[in-house]
Amino acid sequence: MPKYYDYKVCGYYLYFTAACIVEAMHAHASDKKLTRETSAKFFVKSNGDTSVEKKGTLNDHEINQIRKFIKKHYQEMYLKWKDLSDEGF
Repeated sequence: MPKYYDYKVCGYYLYFTAACIVEAMHAHASDKKLTRETSAKFFVKSNGDTSVEKKGTLNDHEINQIRKFIKKHYQEMYLKWKDLSDEGF
């Protein structure tokens, strides 16, 4: 399961799975268990804005912090996504 970063953002890892690459670029946010069932899901637009499909166990403050982080780093995150996927944003 590829992580965008080895460190946690606001207490959560940002990651995607090999099964994810058939969708538009997105990031799951999860703390210890990298499972999609309990994670939040952020779809990333081509300008770095995000839409939240699923909140998981995150509260509104954590979601806003992660959205800001993604907005700042989405281009480098996209390079990791692109390594495994032919799909764009």
